[in-house]
Order: sequence, then C-alpha cells, then structure tokens
Amino acid sequence: MTTIAAVRKDGVTALAGDGQVTLGEKVIMKGNAQKVRRIYHDQVVIGFAGGVADAFTLQDWFEKKLEHYAGNLRRSAVALAQDWRKDPTLQKLEAMMIVMDEHDLLLVSGSGEVIDPDEDVVAIGSGGNFAQAAAIAMLRHAPDMTPADIAKEAVNIAGNIDIFTNHNVIVESF
Repeated sequence: MTTIAAVRKDGVTALAGDGQVTLGEKVIMKGNAQKVRRIYHDQVVIGFAGGVADAFTLQDWFEKKLEHYAGNLRRSAVALAQDWRKDPTLQKLEAMMIVMDEHDLLLVSGSGEVIDPDEDVVAIGSGGNFAQAAAIAMLRHAPDMTPADIAKEAVNIAGNIDIFTNHNVIVESF
C-alpha cells in the first residue's frame, strides 16, 4: 500500500504521497514511484493508493470523465464512482483516489463514495489513518505551517509507523 494525504487551508490545497511500491507484504520493489500527479491540462491533481495497475486504470478512466465533463471535478468524480459501482471490469479494481483542483478536494472509492471531507484533511492507504490524525493535529496546532508542509509531514509521520510507506514524498499544491 502507500500513504496519500491532502490538506486544505486558507484557500490552498496540497496533496502528498510517498513513493514506495511493495510486492506482497515482504518486498519493497521501488522507492520512488509517483503516486501523486497532475492531469487534465495540469488543472487536477490525483493521488492513489492500491494496486498500481488498478490505479492507472482508474486514472485513465477519470481523465476520460474530466474530458467528457469539461474539467468539472465534482461531476467527473461522481460519474467515475457510478461507473466503478456498475462496470464489471472496474468493480474488480482495488484502489482509492484523492482528487483535487483549485476548488474541490474529494475522496473517490470503489464502493461508490465521493466524499468532500469535513476537516479539510483526507488521507488514504495503509498509513492513511496515521497521516490523517497527524495532519489534523498540525492543522489545529501549527498555524504557521503551509498545507504543503502539513501534508508532507503527515506522510512522513505515517512513514515512521507504517512499513508500506517511505519518506520519498511528492507534493503538489493549488
């Protein structure tokens, strides 16, 4: 698995993710995978956790939705979640995504959820709960930290606890 964390603060949103790819539960295959990336003319950032092939399939599917809905993130995410629930091929995919643009921050899951987080923090993956707790604490008690700093540090904290998360963190912001 991995850890992906997003933080929204003062009109700025940042998405961070580590780079570890693990084969099974015993072997680290790669340490610098890019699980956070810009898509749709650099107007959308996605971060994914789960199987790599599944995540790339979801990214491709989501990009098609963004094209179809002219970059409307919320509408594209809902359409993806609907298809994910209905399409037999997509139903088998084991991955989750956090998607964001300048206006929205959403978690999209294969069980049909499209969630706009209450706390302006969302995290997924094997270290997601650790990162989310850390990010919420920093958001509440470290007012001088930027969203990018909070998201990166949250993933790093998760990397200290979760064996499937490393410290090679990529951050994208709006």
